[in-house]
Amino acid sequence: LSGMEIRLINAMSRESVLRTYIHAVKPHYDYILIDCMPSLGMMPINSLAAADSVIIPSQPSYLSAKGLDLLMQSIAKVKRQINPKLKIDGILFTMVDSRTNEAKEIIASLRAHYGEKIRVFGTEIPFSVRAAETSGRGKSIFAHDKNGKVAAAYRSLTKEVLELERKTERFRDDAAR
Repeated sequence: LSGMEIRLINAMSRESVLRTYIHAVKPHYDYILIDCMPSLGMMPINSLAAADSVIIPSQPSYLSAKGLDLLMQSIAKVKRQINPKLKIDGILFTMVDSRTNEAKEIIASLRAHYGEKIRVFGTEIPFSVRAAETSGRGKSIFAHDKNGKVAAAYRSLTKEVLELERKTERFRDDAAR
């Protein structure tokens, strides 16, 4: 996706290019996941314009916490101007080294700051050298270290997200009655 960023500079309706493609293939999939680089460029904007919902990954570090505020502003702007149906499913802490006080303090602070308005997933993705190796090897964590702590955390997150979806569907069904 990062290669598309340059091509979008001169594109007409550049905020909705990805949405056009997604809508064309959406009937063939149950889920479409879009993984963006941590930037506020055109690809993340396109992704938010195309998405039904967003899971916001954040590392428990000072700079990531600052970036989270900027991302929240971008999401609000996209929701107001481009994609009014966009919703935030939650904030997911990633690369968590729970041995450090800084990580514990930042997680507690962000849970307190955002937790009343936005779901903060109970699952935290731990830092792992094995997980860092996956990018260089071109494999998923499940192919590289399926029994490791990161794969287990992603399985837990999947269960949490599916439960969130079930609750949303039940709410929609009840509202339709």
